Amino acid sequence: MNWRDNLIDDSAQIRVLLSETKTIAVLGIKTERQVGQPALYVPSYMQSAGFKIIPVPVYYPDVTEILGEKVYRKLADIPGEVDMVNVFRRSHDIPPHLEDILAKKPKSVWIQLGISNDEVAERLAQAGIKVVQDRCLMVDHRRLGF
Repeated sequence: MNWRDNLIDDSAQIRVLLSETKTIAVLGIKTERQVGQPALYVPSYMQSAGFKIIPVPVYYPDVTEILGEKVYRKLADIPGEVDMVNVFRRSHDIPPHLEDILAKKPKSVWIQLGISNDEVAERLAQAGIKVVQDRCLMVDHRRLGF
């Protein structure tokens, strides 16, 4: 299989990806104090749509729970499988997380709207991980009528 096949960008592929996703680790999630931030309201929406959200904040070292779920500091520390890692980090801040993402081996990585890093996407795709870049998970979930 060509690794480029793991770069997902059309509605049919996204529909399949979302239908196979149950657990979403959110890298860069904000806390309830930042209620108006996409890095909180998108995961909150996905949680209300029935997905299990696992918070992995980059900041807020004293926070132990977000959206009623236990906080993890690294993706690799999450017990069990993760279907998707939803990334809320600036494009240039993603590479330091690459090894942690690869260590966790999620089925997919969704990099939020306005964010992309082609080098990281290529490495993930070559590792057999499906990658979506520069799209909003909440918008696509709603648009596809889930």
